[in-house]
Amino acid sequence: MADINDNQTWANITAVGSLSSLNPALKNFKYWAEFQGRFGDNTSRFSQAIIRPGIGYVINTTTSVWLGYALVHTAEPFSKTTFNERRIWQQLSLNDKFSFGTASSRTRLEERLAPSLGDDTSLRLRQMFKVWIPLTAAPAYSVVASDEYFLNLNNSDWGPRRGFDQNRAFIGMGYDFDKEFKAEIGYMNQYINRPHTSTNRNDHILSINFYLNY
Repeated sequence: MADINDNQTWANITAVGSLSSLNPALKNFKYWAEFQGRFGDNTSRFSQAIIRPGIGYVINTTTSVWLGYALVHTAEPFSKTTFNERRIWQQLSLNDKFSFGTASSRTRLEERLAPSLGDDTSLRLRQMFKVWIPLTAAPAYSVVASDEYFLNLNNSDWGPRRGFDQNRAFIGMGYDFDKEFKAEIGYMNQYINRPHTSTNRNDHILSINFYLNY
């Protein structure tokens, strides 16, 4: 059966900052505040909203660990049934500078609940690699590329099946407004495996991202 193709627009703003302003003893602790809005059906309807807070601990200059919660509201065309999903997530983040630019790795484990659809907890592992390569002639601009692989670790009674879930590949441009604020815009391809319907999704996404780092 042919894949479902859709043109979408996703907008994201993520703020990460130190808790040292509350207490100097918390200098190694950080907060994560993420908000996303996703528009599907050829960007004609609001299809998904994500609120994702978290708390992290900085182990060293390249490594941090995180624990958080996410509330995900999903509607058509991502799901024929509108529902709210709740997630607990744990994350290991690695970030380092190299001669070509900056590279990062993000490993995230999610425990996913959708009470209106079923009783099971779906476990999902996500692995993302990302690079930023500054332009020599204009260092404030960077070529940005990433790939994220999603793997379901179990079967659940509300949809997710064990095995490959989806892949997201992104290519675009980044701009550093200053040390604390940067933006990225580009094309993302999201390929979703849907064994329960036998019709996979192939989404073409205009991805707009804003990052604040305090």
